[in-house]
Amino acid sequence: MQISAKELAVILSATIEGDPEVVINAPSRIEEGGEGTISFLGNKKYEKFASTTSASILLVDESFEAPADIKPTLLRVKDVYAAIAVLLEHFNQTKEKPEGISSSAIIASSAKVAESAAVSHFTVVGSDVNIGDNTLIYDHVYIGQEVSIGKDCIILPGVRLMRGTKIGDRVIIHPNAVIGSDGFGYVHKEDGSYEKITHVGNVILEDDVEIGANTTIDRASIGSTIIRKGVKLDNLVQIGHNVEVDEHTAMASQAGVAGSTKIGKYCRIGGQAGFSGHIRVADKTMVQAQSGLAGSVEDEGTAIFGSPAIGYRDYIRSYSVFKQLPDLYKRIHQLEKTIESLKK
Repeated sequence: MQISAKELAVILSATIEGDPEVVINAPSRIEEGGEGTISFLGNKKYEKFASTTSASILLVDESFEAPADIKPTLLRVKDVYAAIAVLLEHFNQTKEKPEGISSSAIIASSAKVAESAAVSHFTVVGSDVNIGDNTLIYDHVYIGQEVSIGKDCIILPGVRLMRGTKIGDRVIIHPNAVIGSDGFGYVHKEDGSYEKITHVGNVILEDDVEIGANTTIDRASIGSTIIRKGVKLDNLVQIGHNVEVDEHTAMASQAGVAGSTKIGKYCRIGGQAGFSGHIRVADKTMVQAQSGLAGSVEDEGTAIFGSPAIGYRDYIRSYSVFKQLPDLYKRIHQLEKTIESLKK
């Protein structure tokens, strides 16, 4: 794909400084650049590369003060990151996508696949499945019986959608995610062994959800595990049975949520955060990476940190003291010796 600065300016609602005819064919990082690429400057700590980048076009904020020796053509926009999202999607549209039904796909006779949908190589579609308009199913996907998938979804290679999973519109599921596997549920018997609890529920992914690679979402024991509208889950996230994650919450890699926990709307969860089961987390809660929640968060907008997690500011103050404990111990020990000597 090749596109000129003046064409990009129209797509991104940008103003041009430099050669409007310069052509690029790929995006690049500003510190690497390369002739025929477009890079961007969205963080001030990278401004030092503005003079040295070899990118042909540089996407910058309207207020950016360009150094005199800058070489790339500049495209000025109101919001660099929003423009980058549009730009990358434009490049993505040129990539090869599945079309039609592959001859190597196995599709049950009772499955219903919209005419505008695509099912790629070696994908298996089970009985009573429904696949909506313009949905793209890539290679080696398994879709179990009674799964429904809405319109404009993207199901990438290796995804497993287990029996009864319900997926809304415009959902993206990245490679090797498993949706609807059995939850971790057992009865601990008197002899110390475990008896498996059969899980007969399902998983519901509402509209505009995005699920990262190798993420697993367990089916409910009874009822549904629910990922609400607009939720974004990173790679390697584990969601237990009967969990509910409410609208527009984002959760970073390796976070884990135990069964029957309810996480509110607009929460931001850092990587490797852990949630015990059967707790509730209020809307707009912010959980720092590697924090562990053993109890519910009742107040909206709370920021927490640590394990077990406490208020973010409390943790920072406590940690500043913790780092000084060896020195404080020595000082206290010396004071004790001084007090003892004064008693004599």
